[in-house]
Amino acid sequence: MDVCLMICCHKTRSFTVAKDTTMHELKKVVEGILKKPPKEQWLYKDAQLLDDDYRTLLDCSLSSQSCHPHVPVVVGLALFRPGNDTSEQLYIDLFSNTPEILVVTQL
Repeated sequence: MDVCLMICCHKTRSFTVAKDTTMHELKKVVEGILKKPPKEQWLYKDAQLLDDDYRTLLDCSLSSQSCHPHVPVVVGLALFRPGNDTSEQLYIDLFSNTPEILVVTQL
């Protein structure tokens, strides 16, 4: 089962395809990209914290039925700051809107 995910943290977007894996293994993938250890990562789906590292993606309602390559599911990422025991707020910047292209046809 391939699950297509878009992991978002502010303006950073990381696309990944995961198999039947746990949240901890997904955090290890994010660690390889952002160089932040799994214990400093808080993943969210629909503003709900996915805090159990041993739940599978399927347990979190992330399946190949709902997560396609052309429509990946958005997983939010907030980073924990161990120095002062706080975490940043979950924030995902919206994509910029491109102006519509006028279609001109010749008769």
